[in-house]
Amino acid sequence: MRFVAQRVRSASLYADGQLVSEIGRGLVVFYGVKVGDTEQQAEKCAEKIAALRVFADENKKMNRSVSEADGEVLLVSQFTLYGSVKKGNRPSFTEAETPQRAEELYRFCTEALCRLGIRVKTGVFGADMQIVQNNDGPVTILFEI
Repeated sequence: MRFVAQRVRSASLYADGQLVSEIGRGLVVFYGVKVGDTEQQAEKCAEKIAALRVFADENKKMNRSVSEADGEVLLVSQFTLYGSVKKGNRPSFTEAETPQRAEELYRFCTEALCRLGIRVKTGVFGADMQIVQNNDGPVTILFEI
């Protein structure tokens, strides 16, 4: 699994021209599932997102998690995180998991975040989405489990 987490002041997600989700201060997390990924990896990813210390403490050091900062997470499924341009310029998505399995793990990760006490909003799996973000910092973290 691969994630890109961006610290935001706010974010809104639209599908088919309709507002679907919005958050205030928090993280927009783009979530990609690779062929063979498991529920255990999704659980670890949720734990990593919940514990990621990218919010400032009273000394202006990145030392607080999203929950400690009273923030939210907008979790967005994004198979293109596994797009490869090693051979040419048109991305190949052979490493990306099938939509059915990817959606299962996306939902599992969402539920795991909720179990950890994180306020989570989601996109629409498989939809063409438009995301408006007010990035903070900017702070962008890429990680893979």
